[in-house]
Amino acid sequence: MSKIVIADSSCLIGLCKINRLFILEKIFDNILIPEAVYHEVVVKGKGRPGAEEVKSSDWIERRKVNNNLAVKALRMSLGPGESEAIILADECRADFLILDDLKARQTAEELGLSVVGTVAVLKKAWKKKIIQSFEAALTDLDNAGFRFSLQ
Repeated sequence: MSKIVIADSSCLIGLCKINRLFILEKIFDNILIPEAVYHEVVVKGKGRPGAEEVKSSDWIERRKVNNNLAVKALRMSLGPGESEAIILADECRADFLILDDLKARQTAEELGLSVVGTVAVLKKAWKKKIIQSFEAALTDLDNAGFRFSLQ
């Protein structure tokens, strides 16, 4: 049985910037993204890294969030993509939620969700021998302007 994994914009864009979006498919088979994440990456991000890749990836599935009231509550302190990703993860009983923003991660963890970041995804890809070098991937991510912490 495949795992249910929800991704926020930062992971999708970050992995596209370093030409490693394929990692998500290799590790998780498919990824769910809420409409707000699709809008951020594909519509607002048209012409930027991630837009075409996400739009054309048949293993990335868009999902509508049902609990709009909960999304509105989270929107008081988080962005639209993060808010919808957290609520979608809760609604789908996701196995993992990929988030990088610290405030969003803390919120998701307070709701009892299992959260991983882009760096953890790269580490998992390295352990599964999907990529040859974890350090090289981190360097590429850093050089692409992706902000992360190794805590």
